[in-house]
Amino acid sequence: MVEDDDRIVVGFDKADDAAVVRLEGNRYILQTVDFFTPIVDDPYMYGQIAAANSISDIYAMGGTPLFALNIVGFPIKDLPKEILSKILQGGADKAKEAGISIIGGHSIDDKEPKYGLVVTGEVSQDQLVKNSGAEPGDAILLTKPLGTGIITTGIKNEQASAESISAAIDSMALLNKLAGSMLIDYSVHAATDVTGFGLLGHAAELCRNSNVAMQINYNDLKFLPGTEQLAQQDNIPGGTKRNLSHASQFTHFSESITELHQLMIADAQTSGGLLITLPQHRAD
Repeated sequence: MVEDDDRIVVGFDKADDAAVVRLEGNRYILQTVDFFTPIVDDPYMYGQIAAANSISDIYAMGGTPLFALNIVGFPIKDLPKEILSKILQGGADKAKEAGISIIGGHSIDDKEPKYGLVVTGEVSQDQLVKNSGAEPGDAILLTKPLGTGIITTGIKNEQASAESISAAIDSMALLNKLAGSMLIDYSVHAATDVTGFGLLGHAAELCRNSNVAMQINYNDLKFLPGTEQLAQQDNIPGGTKRNLSHASQFTHFSESITELHQLMIADAQTSGGLLITLPQHRAD
């Protein structure tokens, strides 16, 4: 790890969404990487979701994606190559929707499929948004409903309804492009995308980096259809349980928030929404 490079604007220390490196003038380069194993049965939609998830980190920091590289693990001898083609096509189509091209990448023979992107973006100095800078009195916005971890576990357990599956896939495949474009227009103080550490984990990082506390009203949160029913049927991912165990160390739950609801709030997300803090008058 390089600690004395004065070009590094954002590195490991704040656990932000992307690395930020200063170029000439006020221009910054953003760099991020993400990949994971399939969470839905449709290989094309898996490719779309993985790409949207990867690109999201650029939007979360107020940036514009420039180009991407594929990262692929695939069991060549065990699965038809047509499946790989559909995964890659899904990723390419989502990248095109984001206005970028996939210009290369790397693949390995692996025991199970893995897919994601390395994404390079850019942002000007005055438009960079970090997961720090939240201020007392800020309004809090979350741009997508929660529940993707519970629903995708329900898919694996064959308990998720068609409505829940469709809603979760649509949400995960949705780019955070529009939400990202609003960061500067609405003078936000801080932002991050909600992914594997869940709402509570990512909120805690933002609060810690900003030296503030955050109050979340459970009734204001939106969940994908079927999330609570699937949670009641014990479709709780291991990551969600770990998230809650960790979050319990720094979160005070009111007595009205049941353990089931705590798990729903802590649910590990894939391609989740942007968590944004901004002046109250800008949220009205």
